[in-house]
Amino acid sequence: MAAGLSLALQTAHADNESGREIFTELAQPSCTICHTLADAGSSGTIGPNLDELRPNRDQVIRAVTSGVGVMPAFEESLSEAQIQAVADYVVSVTGPK
Repeated sequence: MAAGLSLALQTAHADNESGREIFTELAQPSCTICHTLADAGSSGTIGPNLDELRPNRDQVIRAVTSGVGVMPAFEESLSEAQIQAVADYVVSVTGPK
């Protein structure tokens, strides 16, 4: 049982790292340009401060997929798996509302 828990934690950490990489590097433009997120070391002021907003997973998926206001849609440039990974990352470091 302990081995199963260890594997689950390692998988969650790898998924979190993937989401962080998408947030900080792979998404173009980078999410860090517009959003403040302490874990990512970003302090953008164009979009909402994600540490304060603490969006839930569905909110992040909708925003990243379709865009919101001046935020562009990423459905053409990120895969569904990448969008889910970045949503999981944001929620894991900010905690759901």
